[in-house]
Amino acid sequence: MEEETAEASTSSSTSSTYSSTKAYPGPMHADTPADAEKRRGVRRMKATATGMLVLVAVVFVLAKWAQSAGAGGWTGYVAAAAEAGMVGALADWFAVTALFKRPMGLPIPHTAIIPTKKDQLGESLGDFVGVNFLSQDVVRERLRSVGIAGRLGAWLSQPEHADRVTAELSTALRGALTVLRDSDVQAVVGEAITRRADAVEVAPGIGRTLEKIVEDGGHRRVVDLICARAHDWLIEHGDQVLDAVQGGAPGWTPRFVDKKVGDRVYKELVRFVTEMRDMPEHPARGALDRFLADFAADLQSDTETRTRVERLKSEVLARGEVQDIIASSWANVRQMLVAASEDERSELRLRVRAGLMSLGARLASDERLRSKAEGWVEDAAAYVVTTYRSEITSLITDTVAGWDAQHTSRKIEAHIGRDLQFIRINGTVVGALAGLVIYTVVTAVGA
Repeated sequence: MEEETAEASTSSSTSSTYSSTKAYPGPMHADTPADAEKRRGVRRMKATATGMLVLVAVVFVLAKWAQSAGAGGWTGYVAAAAEAGMVGALADWFAVTALFKRPMGLPIPHTAIIPTKKDQLGESLGDFVGVNFLSQDVVRERLRSVGIAGRLGAWLSQPEHADRVTAELSTALRGALTVLRDSDVQAVVGEAITRRADAVEVAPGIGRTLEKIVEDGGHRRVVDLICARAHDWLIEHGDQVLDAVQGGAPGWTPRFVDKKVGDRVYKELVRFVTEMRDMPEHPARGALDRFLADFAADLQSDTETRTRVERLKSEVLARGEVQDIIASSWANVRQMLVAASEDERSELRLRVRAGLMSLGARLASDERLRSKAEGWVEDAAAYVVTTYRSEITSLITDTVAGWDAQHTSRKIEAHIGRDLQFIRINGTVVGALAGLVIYTVVTAVGA
């Protein structure tokens, strides 16, 4: 029986029969050259199987003719074998054809199984995958047998592989920086910094830092610098100091008195600043140390001082200049990151590369770290398959449901039809042998 003839006669009826198939987005892809080649192979095997059916039919007719002509007892054996071979061939032809279409176009129940049961098959396939492949035990066992952390570590420890990952990360970073809009990021950064600064009280931290600086004497270099610069300024601008002092004198005092007082004040200022510069144990320095120590303590414990510092902080943050500086910081960071990601010898890329190689070496050699990393991977994979199992299996069921019934049938037949035609061939051979054995046994018992 030639399937091509049956296919041509049933194409219109099956199209109308399956037109109501549930439709989902995602149709099956069009035939590829490989599919066409497989379909040609199926046609060749169909021709071979059909040829064997025709062959045993011819043998059966000739055997019957010879038997009626009195050719001998052997004709009965040949006729029985050929008859059983035809039955086996026809039965297997029906079974194979019933998978993909209605044999001879007849509305026989439980035929055209793939087109009519496509959605149920998709659901069954999804359930099968979900139960047997997307379970925690299966995923954990498979990942454990793979040893993904050890393999990844050995791979990352190779310099060329670390360079490749670093380059890919750099490309991804540049892509992300390109996609992000500066205005959005600046707004987020500004808001985050401002909110963080508002939420954190800075006075105690400043107080502790100042207290540590005073204890270690770190402020003395600043005092030395200020005293030295003040001394130099007084020497260089003596006339301006004298004018300022004389200009502040009462108008009724004689000018020579104002000048004498101004000279005296100027000399005392120079002497005071010089002594502070040259005498580390100057009383004024000690007073300054005590003032800073007391101020550091107040910043940590005095409520009024802390409140005033917080108020000053809020006023500073609220200024437009400060907000502009905070917002513009993203532009500088972005430019720095782009330049660093493009330069193969930048500190950023060198550190990332070194970090990847170090991580790879540790994963390859440190059993404890490797076990911990593999545990993380297993936990993550187990969480994904248990949480999103239905979504994953629905991808299978919905995709199968969206395929065209006839096209799906043809596509599946192209992939497995050649092996199915061997069933027809085997059915012909096995049927003939079974018929021969049965006829032999019956003949022997009857004799």
